[in-house]
Amino acid sequence: MRRGRRLGVDVGDARIGVAVSDPDGILATPVETVAAGPSAIGRLAALVLEHEVLECVVGLPMGLSGREGPAAVKVRAFCAELGEAIDPVPIRLFDERMTTVSADAMLRHSGRSARGKRSIIDQAAATVILQTALDAERTRGSAPGESV
Repeated sequence: MRRGRRLGVDVGDARIGVAVSDPDGILATPVETVAAGPSAIGRLAALVLEHEVLECVVGLPMGLSGREGPAAVKVRAFCAELGEAIDPVPIRLFDERMTTVSADAMLRHSGRSARGKRSIIDQAAATVILQTALDAERTRGSAPGESV
């Protein structure tokens, strides 16, 4: 397992959920929800510097069939812009199928509802994306997902 913090990002049309791992890459925790829009890239770049991350893990929305749709095209375009802002920190795209469902279930299990707390669900989804990627790397012994 590579040592270093990772930033997990769940890109949405209105909000972007952000999570960060510990330096050993064992545990992902929620950080904040960033409003999507013109200032989002700048805020994410600031979080990359603040947390001194090894890489960013961005959720890639795939259809249940495994194919990419319009949302994946948007995320890829977002990553191209983010990549320029955080260079030389690499970005990895990681399949995020079912992460929002998992995040909602996790919140309900903990006694919290995502209803009316959209920013919480975005952070929880980013946490699930990042934690799943960390677990996959630990299991496989290599960085998961697709390098951008």
